[in-house]
Amino acid sequence: MSYYIGVDVGTGSARAVLVNDRGQTIASHTKETTTWRDPDDHRIFEQSTSNIWNSISACIKECLAEAKISPSSVKGLSFDATCSLAVSDFNGDPVVVTKGKGLGQNGDRNIILWADHRAEKEAELINSTGSVVLDYVGGTMSLEMEIPKTLWLKNHMEPSFFSRCQFFDLPDFLTYRATKDSTRSCCSVTCKCSFVPKSGWQPDFFKKIGLNELVETNYRQLGAANGEVLTAGKPVGNGLSKQAADEFGLVEGTPVGSAVIDAYAGWLGTVAGRYKEDGKLSEAILSIDESRHRLAACAGTSTCHIVQSREGVFVNGVWGPYKDPVFQGWWMNEGGQSSTGQLIDFMIKSHPAYPRLQKLAQDQKSNIFAVLQELLQKMKKDSNVESLTELTKDMHFYPDLHGNRSPIADPRMRGSFVGLALDDGLHDLARKYNLTLEAIALQTRHIIDEMNSKGHSITSIYMSGSQAKNLPMMQLFADTCGMSVVLPFDEGGAVPLGAAMLGRYAADVAQTGVSHMSEDEQGQLLWKIMVEMTPPGTIVKPATSGREKKLIEAKYKIFREAIDIQYKWRKQIEEAMN
Repeated sequence: MSYYIGVDVGTGSARAVLVNDRGQTIASHTKETTTWRDPDDHRIFEQSTSNIWNSISACIKECLAEAKISPSSVKGLSFDATCSLAVSDFNGDPVVVTKGKGLGQNGDRNIILWADHRAEKEAELINSTGSVVLDYVGGTMSLEMEIPKTLWLKNHMEPSFFSRCQFFDLPDFLTYRATKDSTRSCCSVTCKCSFVPKSGWQPDFFKKIGLNELVETNYRQLGAANGEVLTAGKPVGNGLSKQAADEFGLVEGTPVGSAVIDAYAGWLGTVAGRYKEDGKLSEAILSIDESRHRLAACAGTSTCHIVQSREGVFVNGVWGPYKDPVFQGWWMNEGGQSSTGQLIDFMIKSHPAYPRLQKLAQDQKSNIFAVLQELLQKMKKDSNVESLTELTKDMHFYPDLHGNRSPIADPRMRGSFVGLALDDGLHDLARKYNLTLEAIALQTRHIIDEMNSKGHSITSIYMSGSQAKNLPMMQLFADTCGMSVVLPFDEGGAVPLGAAMLGRYAADVAQTGVSHMSEDEQGQLLWKIMVEMTPPGTIVKPATSGREKKLIEAKYKIFREAIDIQYKWRKQIEEAMN
């Protein structure tokens, strides 16, 4: 029996899964990772590659011990990770990214996390250039991407320190650390590092924003100097280095597949899947063409929305189109919400009734989400209303407390609330919890509407991540977006499963030899692996009554108006200030 390992590095943890050829999880282990915040600057989020690597090593060793298999039975592995900026010197040693006198020196805190918003001014400069790179990020580059963060480091670091740095999107750093080969992935450099489809790095762009050094050194600090990038799962270098193999307890030379950003691993681990409905299993989708109708939504701390297409589709405020991030010859767009799981936690934990909610959950030997849902159902019954939407019909919440990623692409957007009452009790907390889920669903619809209006043909949503466990929320998604939602067999396991699929693909390609396979054959092989390794999930269909459907439509209209009002008010304040 052959086994494969997928490693998923999320915002707060690292997870390794060991799976077989059918995608069945044999062993799984998760370890928390450390994030540093600045108490005086809410924009700062930092991590450490050393801390993450040690967590990965521990997880892989636990999986091997739990499964009791020989290391030689593991035929391939791959990684996915958040799109965070990892900085090292050319020896691979971490370089500090924290502002202050230690910036640029060797030390642990060497990752600027995706959620870090320090590079606002740098992003504004980039977005004023009119460069062609902006065409491939929806017209506006997010301050969450790697080039604004790299420019921030250039602006704050001593030149001699900056010149000795390598800059990686985190998935690529992990394959570099595993293989000692710095060949970058198409997914990372195209999606997050301004590598333009068909023409590569843009020297005029980097010179215009003040990153001349990158051009003068032939992009050595960014990698892909000669335009060489690997599509998802292609074998990196000579496989695991001896050092990494010893750290993982695996065999030196084990094939390592080119990595992907975590949301793209969620796409890999879900969109080829079948689902059960009324006890029957849907037909296997043998054609990759079906993927273009399926939006993968990877929902954890934030949410990413990914769809594939044969041709590049340009959507304002939605990242992409990206060419070849997973399949050669295919394009992808990526929408996103900067804060969803994080927003839900914030709305609950910042409410005055949160301690009472915790006590109630403890007394009932339950969890806070089950208690809130039970309370909402009781309130619905006591109020004699048809739906929870009707229960909060006079309350309206706009959810961009941490700026808007898509489809407005405006980090200055903020949250707004209409319908506040002089109430700080549990019922008020329950209403605001439900309203938060509603706002997230309405924004998902906004993103899908924009994608479809520009040429996509999305008809269903394939979920992965922790939010997929919240069945009332998933029903709300289906009702709000007017389309079925497919839930994976293992909500949290779909993302590392996607990485494990790339490990199997790397092993198969390494055995066959990429030179002996056409682009079409490589694509067919990867899709076959996805179909074979994706366990069947379940389907949630829209189930709105006439009145609830009308309410959702009215709330969606109000949601869109809230955006216009915020821009109107912002303009009025700016005029007053001038």
